Amino acid sequence: MTTAQTDPDTPAILKVPAPTPRGVAIAISVVAVAMSLFQMYGAGIQPLGLFYQRTTHLGFVMVLAFLLFPVFGPERKRGVLGWAIDGVFLAMSVATGGYIVLFLDQIINRAGFWNQWDIVMGIVATITVLEAARRAVGLGMALIGVGAILYALAGSRGALPWLGDWLPGILNHRGAGVDRLVGQLYLGQEGIFGLPLGIAATYVFMFVLFGAFLEATGAGKFFIDLAYAATGRRAGGPAKAAVLASAGMGSISGSAIANVVTTGAFTIPLMKKLGYRPAQAGGIEAAASTGGQIMPPLMGAGAFLMSEYTNIPYVHIVLVSIFPAFLYMGTIYLFVHLVAVKAGMKGLPASDLPQMRQVLRDGWQFIVPLFVLIYLLLQNVSPMRVGFWAILSVVAVAGFRGAFDLVGARAGARGWRDALHAGIVIVLRSLALGAKNAIAVSMACAVAGIIVGVVGLTGLGLKFSSMMLAFSGGNLVLALVLILIASLILGMGLPVTASYIVLIVLVGPALTQDFGVPLLIAHLVVFWYSQDSNVTPPIALAAFAGAAIAGSKPLETSIQAWKFAKGLYLIPLFMVFNPEIILGGPVPYVIFSGVIAMLAMAAFAAALEGYLFTGMDIVSRLLILPGTVAVFWDDFGIEAAGAATLALILAINWWKGRQIGAPA
Repeated sequence: MTTAQTDPDTPAILKVPAPTPRGVAIAISVVAVAMSLFQMYGAGIQPLGLFYQRTTHLGFVMVLAFLLFPVFGPERKRGVLGWAIDGVFLAMSVATGGYIVLFLDQIINRAGFWNQWDIVMGIVATITVLEAARRAVGLGMALIGVGAILYALAGSRGALPWLGDWLPGILNHRGAGVDRLVGQLYLGQEGIFGLPLGIAATYVFMFVLFGAFLEATGAGKFFIDLAYAATGRRAGGPAKAAVLASAGMGSISGSAIANVVTTGAFTIPLMKKLGYRPAQAGGIEAAASTGGQIMPPLMGAGAFLMSEYTNIPYVHIVLVSIFPAFLYMGTIYLFVHLVAVKAGMKGLPASDLPQMRQVLRDGWQFIVPLFVLIYLLLQNVSPMRVGFWAILSVVAVAGFRGAFDLVGARAGARGWRDALHAGIVIVLRSLALGAKNAIAVSMACAVAGIIVGVVGLTGLGLKFSSMMLAFSGGNLVLALVLILIASLILGMGLPVTASYIVLIVLVGPALTQDFGVPLLIAHLVVFWYSQDSNVTPPIALAAFAGAAIAGSKPLETSIQAWKFAKGLYLIPLFMVFNPEIILGGPVPYVIFSGVIAMLAMAAFAAALEGYLFTGMDIVSRLLILPGTVAVFWDDFGIEAAGAATLALILAINWWKGRQIGAPA
């Protein structure tokens, strides 16, 4: 049995499930389709109130979580005891959302003077959310939620006063009683049903559903074939195709791990066949798939959350994120090119590759919904409604393409009937798939809401900011390193979205108020750093998924992914010290900042790999480090000197390559 099957903290996507009984499978499909239809109704037909939308969404999600993930793990059958336990949790899931929906007016009128049933249902809801998160996301997520609740109850006036004696002085607080905590977490707008779940229940779900429709109609294969047709003949072609395909698919799937196991199933074996070591192949795919989470227009759930937290229009966040994302993916592309050229690899023969013309002819319809999506966003249409129309556009173009093919084939009545039946099956499958794909992010956001609620109740955010200011001594670089370390530790137990929410609540005020980092850049930095747990040892889940496909050692693969994903650490630093690339400024200086950023990333990649146009000597590689640091300095003269140093080193390497006739 594999590690993924036995480790209780392994995400459900990496576990091998036991066969699902037919009745349960039907129930899952019915609930999933009903949930997606409910979401479509709220997005495009009749908007629902805040608590109606969020509570119903969470009820659906938890029912699906308990149906999909049995209490003893997805790889084992439930049995009588398992069904008894899961039956209780299924009932609690329905009651959790149903109670607020049915008694919302009375709850609002009580406004702080909760009755006994309010408190009981709040406790039931909290337990149910934590257990659903344990099953769908991992044990670490649930434990962090439990830790937050215990912290809230500790203190002289709390329900657990003795626990306050164990807290360091700066973390001490007066504590909260059960009634006050339940009111914050279940009956208020800053707990379970707060902003994180609100985003998951609206914008995020619609785009996850959009991705499910694209996946079910064949868009995944189209994007992969398109990447191979564009890059397959070049040195290291499959690796470059992996970078491009993962950039496209990662933004759609919303999960780096899901991206690895889908695109990686095609790209990793081809990379190995071409000559990449198994650990390199898995690492490249993990780094590229992580980049999909920062790639516009969707950026996983990050852009939606940032927009709500900062009150900056979603489309503006997407536009300013294009260049940093291009820089990150370009750095990975350069890395894989250098590895290929250094090892003398060649591209794949044309006979083994799809033809660009044929790929576009077969899949042009998948480009139309993306244009619809971008056009509506630029028209400042609500992202939730944009998702609704984007989904309808996928159905429309797929139906049009099917009808066009039937007319061309002169199909008869039976052919049209079979095609209609197949179309209905695809729509239902997409609706079910979208709901299932949203479970993990929704449960992560629900538990993140618990943490955010506790932070607001106890003042932990201000305490954490004071700690960061004290530990860093007022040095911004040290503060960013502390955030990076915190994001890595949080990422071991939290998914990216939850890690970002928790970090921005804790360190965001210090970054903006004490260190003077602009609000949007502070959010982008924290969001980028929240991705690092996918590729940074010792726990790098995206790299572990790549290792499983590549047949390599997980630690070795994660080290390779960490190397290829270096842009994840350096580019946020560049945003902080060269804010013009995000916030704008004099055009010449913005262009200069963009050019030196590309130069620095190319030089840093060459120094790590020891090769650019030809092999790099140790002196050149060592000199690149201070040159890169100078480029990141907040002084034009030092930046220019660093850029000139890097340009000179690369120019000398190019001249040496020309002299010995090294491959370009």
